[in-house]
Amino acid sequence: MARKKLGGKAKALVMTGFGLNCEEETAIAFERCGAKAEKIHLNDLLSGKRSMEAFNIFAFIGGFSFGDHLGAGTVLANRLKFRMREQLAKFIGDGKLIIGICNGFQTMSRLGLLPALGGKYFTQQVALSHNDSGQFRDDWVHLKANPESPCVFTKGIDMIRLPVRHGEGKLVAKDDIIGEIISKNLHCLQYCDEKGDVGVGFPQNPNGSTLNIAGISDESGRIFGLMPHPEAFLSPYNAPDWTLNKLKGVLGKDGDGVKIFANAVEFAKGI
Repeated sequence: MARKKLGGKAKALVMTGFGLNCEEETAIAFERCGAKAEKIHLNDLLSGKRSMEAFNIFAFIGGFSFGDHLGAGTVLANRLKFRMREQLAKFIGDGKLIIGICNGFQTMSRLGLLPALGGKYFTQQVALSHNDSGQFRDDWVHLKANPESPCVFTKGIDMIRLPVRHGEGKLVAKDDIIGEIISKNLHCLQYCDEKGDVGVGFPQNPNGSTLNIAGISDESGRIFGLMPHPEAFLSPYNAPDWTLNKLKGVLGKDGDGVKIFANAVEFAKGI
């Protein structure tokens, strides 16, 4: 599908409600990059009080939607699938952007928005299962971006570092699905070590994800999900070692997560 030119100021819809808890930092991330962000409760979207139509970026944020009952993201995905499917399909068809972070990625996988191989949206093809450690993991990880990926959000990124905080982050799928994801370069982020080696195990890969995959996109590159939290690393002072970096004179202006949101905002403005 040809990209639809989206002129003017980028407008991001940050969906809130029912256990989701990263709305403030996600909205700040978009606004830091020049977008207008609005936090809208799920109920207002389901009731028709508010619509996705006025926005060109939609964010599934992190948290624990509906307490992760029945599995992380499952209840939220079912609500959206049966009550907002047409809105979401039109949003995608109009060439707009969707990002899912942590619980948002879990929701998108269950909803079938990722990886949507063969354009099969709303058909689940992958899942995020329990970490191999059997424990909730709260840590910082290094990520290697795939330069061949069509993903809008990871363009121009080589390596970044982001925090993770999840108990169900292991990407799993049937072998043929994984094979197609790899052959189409939809694995846009992989866990790696400080040197960029993606052939690492725990703790660099915090959950045991297949082929160390931390984030994937659909074939258009406009729909993106990842387990780490880019919205939690907007300032260099968010990093646990910022004092050491300051002493070394390598404290940057922005945290590594900013680039992901900046890429989205630039694309959404039609540049």
